[in-house]
Amino acid sequence: MLLSVAVIYTLALIITTFINLNEVPSLGSSFDDKIYHFLAYLGLSSLWTNYFKSSNKKGMLWLVFIIVILFGVLLEVMQHQLNQNRTYDNYDLLANCFGVVIGTLIASRLDIIKLK
Repeated sequence: MLLSVAVIYTLALIITTFINLNEVPSLGSSFDDKIYHFLAYLGLSSLWTNYFKSSNKKGMLWLVFIIVILFGVLLEVMQHQLNQNRTYDNYDLLANCFGVVIGTLIASRLDIIKLK
């Protein structure tokens, strides 16, 4: 079950990265976009870390961490290439990475989601 949720979430994140998002609800701050990036990648890393942490393979959580970071970098770079209304932003990339760090730490330390 958790694998299905992680895959669907990943696909949804890919889709939202490449489409125009003009009517996203405002959080009332000047950095709403960065908050959304942080939360999106916190969720992504939490799901994949939770899924793989039971594998008991040495270094698996580091591998998941690195892959999710690279995934965020790749999507951030590609979005401008595939949609001229979207732009590359170093701060978005930083928010993605910070979300991955926090999401990985939380999921690796706590058994929050038990969907397996």
